[in-house]
Amino acid sequence: MATHSHDAQALFTGPSGIALPTTGFSRTVDRLIDRVGEAASVLWTVLVAVIVLQVVLRYVFGIGSIMLEEVQWHLYAVGFMLGLSFTEVHERNVRIDVIAEKFPYRVRLWIELLGIALLLLSFAVLAIWFSVPFVVTSWQLGEISAAPGGLPFRWALKSFLITAFALLALAGLGRLTRVWAALRHCAASPATSR
Repeated sequence: MATHSHDAQALFTGPSGIALPTTGFSRTVDRLIDRVGEAASVLWTVLVAVIVLQVVLRYVFGIGSIMLEEVQWHLYAVGFMLGLSFTEVHERNVRIDVIAEKFPYRVRLWIELLGIALLLLSFAVLAIWFSVPFVVTSWQLGEISAAPGGLPFRWALKSFLITAFALLALAGLGRLTRVWAALRHCAASPATSR
């Protein structure tokens, strides 16, 4: 939603209510995450089909399948993890701005910048830091399901931890560049920072 433009750069206001310019980096990151998110959205259709198949097999034919149960939670986990960055880019995350929405624009930008830098990015980096040895060990062991008849690719699922948090960090960096550009614009023209 374009709200207004200043000079050659349009400001876009998302559900957060903070008007931010886009940057070259943010546009590139947003396009990448949009593509990943659109591809991952197919997983939800596949998940519903697997659930329906599982229900029909169990209640119509009396056949249970541990493999299908594990496919369900694998699809759900991958879809959820890949959706984190998509949610951040499109500002569909839960925000509680009851107090901050009353602050001046520049103060809201500083809150946004500090929140991204100190909370979102540090969380994503910490998650990647602790996920790497976990995933490497899983790959080295060729980890499989402990259940008989389960999926043989547990290591592949765990690999999405690194992918998901790397994409989330990219989404955070993209938004950080937008906030920084808005702060620089405020510094250049103090009249627009109110």
